[in-house]
Amino acid sequence: MVKKNSAWLPDRQDIIWIDCNPQAGQEMRDIHPFLVLSPGIFNDKTSLVIGLPMTTAAYNADNPFAVAVGKASARKTGKTSYVLCHQPKSFDWRIRNAKPHPMGTLHDAFFIRVCELLNQIIQLV
Repeated sequence: MVKKNSAWLPDRQDIIWIDCNPQAGQEMRDIHPFLVLSPGIFNDKTSLVIGLPMTTAAYNADNPFAVAVGKASARKTGKTSYVLCHQPKSFDWRIRNAKPHPMGTLHDAFFIRVCELLNQIIQLV
């Protein structure tokens, strides 16, 4: 983990708000929670974050590539949040005005599960 100074910097395992626009076809659009996979040092030097989008769309309960990670924030009371492991993306977090999400960071057990599932898809390790 990168030591954080007074300026906010997204770090690995953080959940942030990111604007997915512009989008094309069936891609997510508008502002969504996003799980950061890339480390803070990379995010700071490149202005990019690599990660996975999150959603509360209920049809993801049957999606084998989605990991349920708990209840969403107050706006979506009672809805389950899903990390979409089959949709890795990178965004310029500074240009897109990313902000910390109220969920903060993803619990270690969920993060490990997300990384395991992502690795099954892209087979890096």
